Amino acid sequence: MSAPLRPSSSRWRRAASLVLAAGWARPGPTTQSLPPLPDEGFRLLLLQRSQGQGFMPGAHVFPGGVLDAADRSADWLRLFAPHHLPPRFGLSPKSAPRTAFPVLPGYGSDADAEALPDDVAFRICAIREAFEEAGLLLLRPRGSTPDSGHGSGLRSEPGCALAPPPGMADWRARVHSDPRHFLSLCAHLDCTPDIWALHDWSTWLTPFIRPGGRRFDTAFFLCCLREPPATCPDETEVVSCQWSSPSEATQSFISKEIWLAPPQFYEIRRLENFASLSDLYQFCLDRGLEGRERWLPISLLAADGALQLLPGDELYLEDSDYLEKPLSTEKKIEEIMKEGKTFHRVVLHDRHLYSVHVTVQPKSKHVYPKTYVVGKSRM
Repeated sequence: MSAPLRPSSSRWRRAASLVLAAGWARPGPTTQSLPPLPDEGFRLLLLQRSQGQGFMPGAHVFPGGVLDAADRSADWLRLFAPHHLPPRFGLSPKSAPRTAFPVLPGYGSDADAEALPDDVAFRICAIREAFEEAGLLLLRPRGSTPDSGHGSGLRSEPGCALAPPPGMADWRARVHSDPRHFLSLCAHLDCTPDIWALHDWSTWLTPFIRPGGRRFDTAFFLCCLREPPATCPDETEVVSCQWSSPSEATQSFISKEIWLAPPQFYEIRRLENFASLSDLYQFCLDRGLEGRERWLPISLLAADGALQLLPGDELYLEDSDYLEKPLSTEKKIEEIMKEGKTFHRVVLHDRHLYSVHVTVQPKSKHVYPKTYVVGKSRM
């Protein structure tokens, strides 16, 4: 049943997250300070959240945060003009709408007709948050010539972040106190947010954990850069920044050096499918018209752990009754796994032991993780 959520359901907050992949040079005279080239040929930016944060304290996450009214402001129009104009601002044509479970209330019903479209506003949000949290400026000089296609801002190869301007700390403080100052910063630098460098990747809805818990509808974008830019945590929301390849991040998680929430773990395992940054970037370009799938994991509590079920799994129920409570069983995980065949699930053995089981075919020209099972010696 794909009925809309009841009035008593969780209050959903819209958010954006940026999966930032950077190419990695082989060690040489000018790169002695860089770790060696990883197997995948690229690394991902992971930020450690402060222990004082109310949502996922201490977790390692991708940059991101809640959509602000300033990210949708029509005031951005004058900065994008005259080179990139509504309705698409040089982005790829909008993908066809898909019926998605669950139907969340209120989206688009009272949207300001003059506000930026979601595809632009969410990208600005992700870029703004990356600046606030890690000091990154994913901006493009106004009037720069598009690289591929008439009216398109897409590059034929990954770009680079903008060098930090003088007074960056003051600008970060201003933007953190009032997101409207991000537009002022872009105008000051005569740049626009590089929305064309952000590619649709996925959308995750926070699963039910406990009554009254924070829940987010988060658009994930992927951005490829030729080289890793310098990062600087804000020391408020974020206490450290690190670059890890997908395989390195998995090992750090298993060895309890970092903690990843299941969506981040899933996405990191998904990215291990790519052997190089150029492969990943070309993949993003090739599926540019497909948009994002939106998933709500449904929790299944077992006798010795838990599972997060994803669309396509044989146990996944598109039933609004399970949006505000988990499924549960007295069976153990091993018994549940032996009984099934069609899997799209993350098994949570404990806080630092996840398995991913995927037997379904990906949709929307995307790629899903390969099945990943932790060894019995670690369980």
